[in-house]
Amino acid sequence: MKRVTGIGGIFFKTKDPNATKAWYAKHLGFDVDEYGATFITKKPDNPTENQYLSWSPFNQNTDYFSPSEKDFMINYRVENLENLVTILKSEGVTICDEISYYEYGKFVHIMDVDGNKIELWEPIDHVFDQYYKNKKIVE
Repeated sequence: MKRVTGIGGIFFKTKDPNATKAWYAKHLGFDVDEYGATFITKKPDNPTENQYLSWSPFNQNTDYFSPSEKDFMINYRVENLENLVTILKSEGVTICDEISYYEYGKFVHIMDVDGNKIELWEPIDHVFDQYYKNKKIVE
């Protein structure tokens, strides 16, 4: 069973998320929305399907990264989240919460050895396909 299949998102704290998004839009050409930016690529194992990566600045006072005290969190794409959580528990990994289910995938948070909170995501990419149907694919 594959565990991590790619990066699903990069989340970081900033003093002013809107100013940060505006800066990245103006200077680096990010196509931003209320959450940040989304990058679309093709799945390496199935180039006919898209996959999505989120870039999201959070307010510096967010508790979404807790219990980590770090200013960032990485979201990793995974396969079969339920099995992976069972394996991680058996390996002594700290699981921060229960698996959450949404129309676009399943999520759970874990802690790594350095105290970084990590978000694991089993995506349902086709849900995003309709939303981002006119957005350019990163080649």
